[in-house]
Amino acid sequence: MSKLYLVPTPIGNLEDITLRALKVLKEVDYILAEDTRTSGKLLKHFDIATPMQSHHMHNEHKTVETIVKRLQSGETFALISDAGTPAISDPGFLLTRACVQNNIEVECLPGATAFVPALVNSGLPNDKFVFEGFLPVKKGRQTRLQFLAEETRTMIFYESPHKLLKTLANFAEYFGEERQLSVSRELTKLFEETKRGTVKEVLSYYTEKPPKGEIVIVVEGKK
Repeated sequence: MSKLYLVPTPIGNLEDITLRALKVLKEVDYILAEDTRTSGKLLKHFDIATPMQSHHMHNEHKTVETIVKRLQSGETFALISDAGTPAISDPGFLLTRACVQNNIEVECLPGATAFVPALVNSGLPNDKFVFEGFLPVKKGRQTRLQFLAEETRTMIFYESPHKLLKTLANFAEYFGEERQLSVSRELTKLFEETKRGTVKEVLSYYTEKPPKGEIVIVVEGKK
């Protein structure tokens, strides 16, 4: 029976993959991978020989229709991203929506995603929160920050290391230097680090120690 599986993969430590994820990746007809080179290393590590094909943000608009037709013909697919849960700031939404619209069964497995441990580990309120992902790079950035300055829930952002200082400076400007936040980087990896404090304190820290690796920022909401 045709089905699309959304399969989370480790964000760093390979031991975080689930037994169920391994079973699905071995049993489906094809694996859709954001980067076949990156995913190839993961599959090789776990002796998974399922054929892969590329499915990423630059080609997903063109490939969705073809994949849907193949699913309708009875094939099964697993969608994985380079790390974490597909469709969370990664490809996956367009294909999932197309499957739902065409009455194709979709099943998302539970598993690794970066923002959950970063939120829980931050020490900031996590009973209510809003996930913002990556801020707009240019157009709409100022408008979004002005809007979020009034947000009372804890906010979660993804950021690249070379843009972290700019983003923290923006937070100081729009949220205030004394707003509490937490920056987690390299989660589950050898050099995992979480730095907590005010915007001013964390900005000063990373100005002196330029960050590396994938980054999750958790920011206190307006009081």
